[in-house]
Amino acid sequence: MVERSVVVTGGGGGLGGAVVGAFVEAGWRVVVPRRGDPAASEPAADGLVRLTADLTDPADVARVVAAAVADPAAPLQAVVNLVGGYASGGLVHETPVEEFERMLTVNLRPTYLVTQAALPHLVAAGGGAVVCVSARAAVTPFPGAVGYVTAKAAVLAFANAVAVEYRSRNVRCNTVLPSVIDTPANRAAQPDADHSRWVTPAEIAPVIRFLASTDSAPTTGATVPVYGRA
Repeated sequence: MVERSVVVTGGGGGLGGAVVGAFVEAGWRVVVPRRGDPAASEPAADGLVRLTADLTDPADVARVVAAAVADPAAPLQAVVNLVGGYASGGLVHETPVEEFERMLTVNLRPTYLVTQAALPHLVAAGGGAVVCVSARAAVTPFPGAVGYVTAKAAVLAFANAVAVEYRSRNVRCNTVLPSVIDTPANRAAQPDADHSRWVTPAEIAPVIRFLASTDSAPTTGATVPVYGRA
């Protein structure tokens, strides 16, 4: 029987499936919002609850968090912010501000809104964990992706702010920084790369689950590299 709940955003993505599976395997009730998937509106077996939601919309986010706290036998204890996106382009002077802002919307806004909505419930329950996913590019930028680099750096800064603001309330916030994740989409985008050096979703998922669990209780404000051999 499940005794704790977690919200996993981006659960339908290349990394998300592995993360959702890791939590289900560990006995969590997992709430997975997905955008534009009518089939995801039905509850699933094995403690998995799927919802259709636009995580850039505060009203939809509130509905997702309400679902996450709806089972008093499985209180909300963790939030995992995976949702995001990547776009490359030109240098800064070649990048339209609309594209720059789109990367902030895709990567930062859902992380902010979901965390913001969940924090009062985590505090009221006596504590919990927030795990954010940034990227190695946040600390080691590369040219041609200024919006993505800035947005992932903002996710890291936001997570560190949450860690400072809520540590006295027993809510922890940590960030993982993947390199290139070995997903079908990334392989298609970089067919000539050495994929054996990339980090796999199956390697990242246990790290995220650990940071969300009480096993990592002393840890907050950590920036955890998950680079593989890339």
